[in-house]
Amino acid sequence: MTELENKPEFAQQAQKFMQALPYAMALGMEIEELAGGVAVVTMPWAEHLVGDPRTGVIHGGVVSALMDTCCGAAVLSHPLVQSGTATLDLRIDYMRAAKPGQRLRARAECYHLTRSVAFVRAVTTDEDADNPVASATGAFTIEKPANG
Repeated sequence: MTELENKPEFAQQAQKFMQALPYAMALGMEIEELAGGVAVVTMPWAEHLVGDPRTGVIHGGVVSALMDTCCGAAVLSHPLVQSGTATLDLRIDYMRAAKPGQRLRARAECYHLTRSVAFVRAVTTDEDADNPVASATGAFTIEKPANG
């Protein structure tokens, strides 16, 4: 059972988040975990997402979109964040190509907040969870709530 199956309120929040991002829906992203500044987002391999038809390796931009989405979700799930967010900076280090045909899994953690910036780190793997495909660090805005 996933984290979201145990907590229906987070499942609703996750569904709203994904529906607000048409590209995430088009890429087949699914939120597996969303709580306390941590998000886990997965995405299936798909032929139309391949960057190199000779090898079947998924395009790096798809990995980037997955990591950016996962990081934003982690910020939004932090208990001290009461409103929206946007990416200020995202540095991604690609360590190896994802294996063709394998599902990708990104895990992000919002580990530090200031009044206006959230700091996040993330790792993406394929089915070889001990051998990362990419890692990222980022800074995201913390928007002031409409009533604050």
